[in-house]
Amino acid sequence: MADTGTREGLRLAIQEAGYYPDLVADMLETSLAGEAVDSYVVHHEPHFDRDELRRHVSVLVLTPTRLIVGHTDEYPSDDTHDVPYATTSTEAVPLDRVTSVVVSRTVTSPAAYRTGTPALDVVLTVGWGAMSRIDLEPATCGDPECEADHGYTGALTSDDFTLRVSEAGDGVGRVRDLLTFARALSAATISVR
Repeated sequence: MADTGTREGLRLAIQEAGYYPDLVADMLETSLAGEAVDSYVVHHEPHFDRDELRRHVSVLVLTPTRLIVGHTDEYPSDDTHDVPYATTSTEAVPLDRVTSVVVSRTVTSPAAYRTGTPALDVVLTVGWGAMSRIDLEPATCGDPECEADHGYTGALTSDDFTLRVSEAGDGVGRVRDLLTFARALSAATISVR
């Protein structure tokens, strides 16, 4: 759920996700350090890992000065833990460090698209330089007969965080919420440049 943001709204969205709400809220409070909440999105992602259900929650919080990215994962008992356990982490990124906000959406019948038509899915990718991905491919000279080795060419992409929501899996409201958050984050990064 996205909101143009209150701390109470964030807490309610965490409660509604139903995934260790006190743990997730405490994790965020540590990183928020008393700063106001401008916008947020909470995304609960259950998935199957072999024969068991595993859950994960991602929370993005926009403050006046930072982007807070939080993750919580649960694990079954193992050799080091006698009972199931969870790990939780946050990263606080100053807004002036955000280098890219990429919003991709998929729509049906693009010729009939009208402003406000809901998207089938939305992917938000945010980069701030902590992680990059390089995609390489063999370079060519354009001559189909050439057998020379031209080395490699590629692209370096900042890819620190990606979140996808879909109408089919998450509902129209969650797609709209992610677009609302993406709009707020994009606006916030304009003002710090």
